[in-house]
Amino acid sequence: MSQQLIDRNEDLQRIRTEGYDLEVHGDHLIIRDVPYLNSSGELQRGILVTPIDSASGESIGSPNDHKVYFSGDFPRDALGKNLTTINRCSEGRAFPNGLQTHHQLSAKPKSGKYRDYHHKLTTYIALISAPVIAIDPDATAQTHAVRIPADPDSPFVYADTASTRAGISAISEKLEKQRVAIIGLGGTGSYILDLVAKTPVSEIHLFDGDEFLNHNAFRAPGAASIEQLRARRSKVEYFGEIYSRMHKGIRPHQEFITAENLSKLEGLDFVFVAVDSGEVRKLIIEGLLAMQIPFIDVGMGVEETDTKLRGQVRVTVATQDGTESMRTRTPTGSGGGANEYARNIQIADLNALNASLAVIRWKKWAEFYLDQDQAHNCLYTIDGNRINNEECVCEKPCEPSLSS
Repeated sequence: MSQQLIDRNEDLQRIRTEGYDLEVHGDHLIIRDVPYLNSSGELQRGILVTPIDSASGESIGSPNDHKVYFSGDFPRDALGKNLTTINRCSEGRAFPNGLQTHHQLSAKPKSGKYRDYHHKLTTYIALISAPVIAIDPDATAQTHAVRIPADPDSPFVYADTASTRAGISAISEKLEKQRVAIIGLGGTGSYILDLVAKTPVSEIHLFDGDEFLNHNAFRAPGAASIEQLRARRSKVEYFGEIYSRMHKGIRPHQEFITAENLSKLEGLDFVFVAVDSGEVRKLIIEGLLAMQIPFIDVGMGVEETDTKLRGQVRVTVATQDGTESMRTRTPTGSGGGANEYARNIQIADLNALNASLAVIRWKKWAEFYLDQDQAHNCLYTIDGNRINNEECVCEKPCEPSLSS
């Protein structure tokens, strides 16, 4: 509830966005790391606490009480004297979460009432911290603290403050509890992982039997060290360790998908297929269609012509109404000139684009993004810089649109 309360109240969002270490505990707000001077002129950091007057679980009104509680010594000026801008009106109190405050402070605004909680808390912070700022301008309460998720069941190791900052946490919740798989951690698959790991899905299963080698480093997000390359670890182990620093649900499987282990995909909510073999692609596609698991297949075809590269990047989705498109649009042959991976030209920027288009299409399927066309096949052409949506569900034919 605390995160939803912040997301749905503009003044609380503003406090977080400006970098204050704001927490919601039951019926009160807490801001930590408020700098102040003690009686010896030493910089200390205290905690501000204010009750929430009308919490409904979704919204709060403006403060009816102008007072706050403070944990720490009573704030002083540079000479060690009590601040004249704030009055101490009573002792502190203990709060249910174990926090003990030491003073109740009073600084009533001229209007008699604070406009909102941002106005109230930032006013107190400014009054308490003014003597410190005069000495050290860098001593601020805007610490932009690393936040641990309040919900122990959160899939993240640290809180998704980006969604909070943008005010889209409620929309991001549409991706929660999904069990997603990425088959193939080459250039495109590794970038898909990079993007999906930043979403609140519950599990991300990684399937690949290859080692992470020198050429992989030039087609993957981040920058592998030479020691990491010399270790010759498996791709799933290498990427699993990196993204487990952020997401708790990484599940590495050091194996290729075959007819013998295809059943491991059963029960998944969505699958990204990023393999470079037509025969393996066909096996996986037919298996996922039979299991009725929605999925996206990605691919690119790049060739050299007149000392330049040209080609296309493809994203094809299979949902309940897109199975035929998946069978006709995806290359499932073995070798030959028609094989889009015959020469296997891949470049990191195209891998990243291919992954981005795939993840965007998945998020449309999950209703995170608005999807007017519901296209089953998306084709980006390099030389014309065009994105063409094919086989749309919309009433009028789709026109190729220029990408910027």
